[in-house]
Amino acid sequence: MPSGAVVGMLPGKGNVLLRFARWDATRGPRRGTACIFPGRGEPIEKYFETIADLRRRGFAVAICDWRGQGGSERLLDDPRKGHVESFADYEADVYRFIKEIVLPDCPAPYIAIGHSMGGNVLLRLSVVQGLWFDRLILSAPLLDIARDRLPVPPRVASILARVVGVGPLGRLYVPGGSDVPVDLCAFEGNPFTSDRDRFERNRQLIEQRPDLALGSPTNRWLKAAYASCAMLMAPELAQRVRIPMLLVAAGTDRIVSSSAIETFASRLKLAARVALAGSQHELLQERDEIRQRFWAAFDAYLGTKSLAA
Repeated sequence: MPSGAVVGMLPGKGNVLLRFARWDATRGPRRGTACIFPGRGEPIEKYFETIADLRRRGFAVAICDWRGQGGSERLLDDPRKGHVESFADYEADVYRFIKEIVLPDCPAPYIAIGHSMGGNVLLRLSVVQGLWFDRLILSAPLLDIARDRLPVPPRVASILARVVGVGPLGRLYVPGGSDVPVDLCAFEGNPFTSDRDRFERNRQLIEQRPDLALGSPTNRWLKAAYASCAMLMAPELAQRVRIPMLLVAAGTDRIVSSSAIETFASRLKLAARVALAGSQHELLQERDEIRQRFWAAFDAYLGTKSLAA
């Protein structure tokens, strides 16, 4: 853990307890606060390296585990099930986190970094007038599920998710899913990263802290994800976006659709888009060459390059 952490719990929507952590910057000049919103199944611990990178750039950092994962309260009797009723619940938790942790204790201005599912939630918030963030940095945001992940055509998968995502069926694992943690797959052929060392680091984290592990999503989570993606990909939504953003796509993403990211970015007036060739889905868990290109795009976009050396 990076030194100087302040860690605690706060009540989210419905009094679901959410784990948070925050740090001060380690060098000046101070740039404000970077708020990190991880992807599905990613605990705070997975971002320790990224947190150190941001602190060296002059940012204080605040991060929160989503409801139902990491060190936050789980939502079902089986703690390995990745479950949520609606992505609107994630939105509500962001409001609580910002108002109770970030605004009182972290310096302005604020930027937000969202990966995958976290990027989806930030895009839902990007249409809100008077939002706290000056900029959004989105790493492989979830705007559609990659075709490689689907056993049936996308339209069929969406229809099936709507059917099985209600009632008792909604609390079951998606077809083919299980309680096996997503981080315990074999390195060979994994869809997350081409960096063996970082892959093994994340694997060891879950082996040592099985309480942080998450298995497959539930049918309800999948239904909620499809509904959120459909809302964001409606052509008229882009006209309502109020926050400048940088969208960074992975060149060989097999988790989310890079073409959907490109389509969404093309509709925005206040967006820049970068695709990192050779990268798999987890850009910030990738090998050094790819991470350096991510940080080069980040620094160029925010004007922080001189602090990164």
